[in-house]
Amino acid sequence: MNTILEDKAKPLGNYPHVKRVGDLLFVSGTSSRKPDNTHVGATQDENGKWTYDIRLQTEAVLNNIDAYLKSVGADISHVVDITSFLVDMKDFPGYNETYAKFFNKESGPARTTVAVHQLPHPNIIIEIKAIAHFPIK
Repeated sequence: MNTILEDKAKPLGNYPHVKRVGDLLFVSGTSSRKPDNTHVGATQDENGKWTYDIRLQTEAVLNNIDAYLKSVGADISHVVDITSFLVDMKDFPGYNETYAKFFNKESGPARTTVAVHQLPHPNIIIEIKAIAHFPIK
């Protein structure tokens, strides 16, 4: 089963938001992109300078992942593994602070965080992919 939500930003390629394989749910790389192709946590001032907020982007990404999982009957509490991609590791403290609002070290998922040169759009400073365990009933 593959799922694409109509009220979220459409995938930029031929892939679903969520793919189920048995009891596992694979959430494709998710950003803060909105359906209108703007990005949460990316603002432009009157001089054209962009400002990025890692906390707002991280929160939007994790909320999007939760919405994708809810579309198939699960939620973010079912996540067992996360891979996070940051454009700049100087954003790690803000990312980690926001991440801690969603997960704790006792029951949260395994996690890997890596720095990347760039992501699909210059206004995206974080992308996260996730794997969730959700038994078929």
